[in-house]
Amino acid sequence: MIKKNTILVTGGSGLVGKAIQSIQSNYVFDFVFATSKMCDLTDYTKTYDFFKRTNPDYVIHLAANVGGLYKNMNNKFTMLDKNMQINLNVLKCCHEFNVKKVVSCLSTCVFPDKTTYPINEEMLHNGPPHTSNDAYAYSKRMLDIYSQMYREQYKDNFICVIPTNIYGEHDNYHLEDAHVIPALIHQCYLPKNKINHSLCVVMVHHYVNLFIHLTLPNFLCGC
Repeated sequence: MIKKNTILVTGGSGLVGKAIQSIQSNYVFDFVFATSKMCDLTDYTKTYDFFKRTNPDYVIHLAANVGGLYKNMNNKFTMLDKNMQINLNVLKCCHEFNVKKVVSCLSTCVFPDKTTYPINEEMLHNGPPHTSNDAYAYSKRMLDIYSQMYREQYKDNFICVIPTNIYGEHDNYHLEDAHVIPALIHQCYLPKNKINHSLCVVMVHHYVNLFIHLTLPNFLCGC
């Protein structure tokens, strides 16, 4: 019997991870959906042991310490530190275990604050990101740099994709930690049965915000 290739999906319980779970039966791979309860990716020894047990052929790297505006603004060092640890450990283990290909997911916040539109991947490092989420953005930019350095020095097939702002089923709807669309959905739900309760949404006109509802075809087109 021919052994199926194994795809390890880090961040397997998150928004994109859950979407991949929903279509895994369409493909002839063995999928492993890693969660933070299964492995603490900020710990290299635990990450190495997890890779040793699962022995993946391919990795889709989605795991991150994420949050909305308030979490990014109030926990900058934590966001930078934890995400740098996660990305270093995952890519290092992918190299050590000869993973055939790694696809890492970045974020639209990696792009420069001062830029022109439409934006593309070549503009990624053309200036600092917005100060509201710069710590998280820099950790994601470094994931792109790490991947590039592994490609250049070791010829590892490590690449990154940059989706636009995504939202959908299995999103985080926490009022303080969520991203803008799920937070607005929650805010709209709260006054649903309250009399004389209004919700005012203020948009800054000179900023361009792009959003995409997460289905896998939409997500892949938005990368």
